[in-house]
Amino acid sequence: MLGMWSAIFHTVVYDPLYNGLVFLVGVLPAHDVGLAVVVLTIIVRIILFPLARRASAAQEQMKKIAPDIEALKAKYKNNREEQGRAIFALYKERDVHPFASFGLILIQLPILIALYWMFALGGLPEINAELLYPLVNMPASVNMDFFGLIDVGSRSLILAALAAVTQIIYSRLSMGPRKKSAPSDGTFGGDMARSFDLQARYVLPVIIGVIAYTIPAAAPLYWVVSNSFMIAQELFMGRRFNS
Repeated sequence: MLGMWSAIFHTVVYDPLYNGLVFLVGVLPAHDVGLAVVVLTIIVRIILFPLARRASAAQEQMKKIAPDIEALKAKYKNNREEQGRAIFALYKERDVHPFASFGLILIQLPILIALYWMFALGGLPEINAELLYPLVNMPASVNMDFFGLIDVGSRSLILAALAAVTQIIYSRLSMGPRKKSAPSDGTFGGDMARSFDLQARYVLPVIIGVIAYTIPAAAPLYWVVSNSFMIAQELFMGRRFNS
């Protein structure tokens, strides 16, 4: 079973990303691996754009049904189980996907794992010719220093910090300012919403920053560029920090 999943991971995620990265290293100036990661990230973000747009739409829908959720919380304030069922029924009725943003993050995890394997467990800077597709040529050289400043095969405190900061900015833009609320009423819906909000805004960026510092800089570089792309997308769609 493990061998089957490993084969699927290589076929669907690792090998395509590896070949794409090696191809970009071969054609980009100075054979800069960091620059290749940036370009590859932008390509991946374009492919994932429909999912990102869906996640953004889900957040807008959540704002629209907020009054209905508050009404359900008041109606079932003494019955947490019934409140939870009513809220999830409302999500289903309005076709709202409250965890779409986390789903988008989870989809990117295999990409981050693949980048980790490439730089921490072999694959770059030494290139495994056995994994290359027939149309992908071996680069003349491999430059691991991103613009001559950061070794993407080593840890980087700067990129780890940027990964956390850009995650905070993206969460702020996509979720809007945090509303001041009354103390918890102990209801299921209220606790769930409050927990989700706090984790998405503050806990998740810290976790991302800590993990980013423990792995090769190529992975947090991917995350920084990915978040920057989504921040630009939110601004393009008219989101503002005071919205």
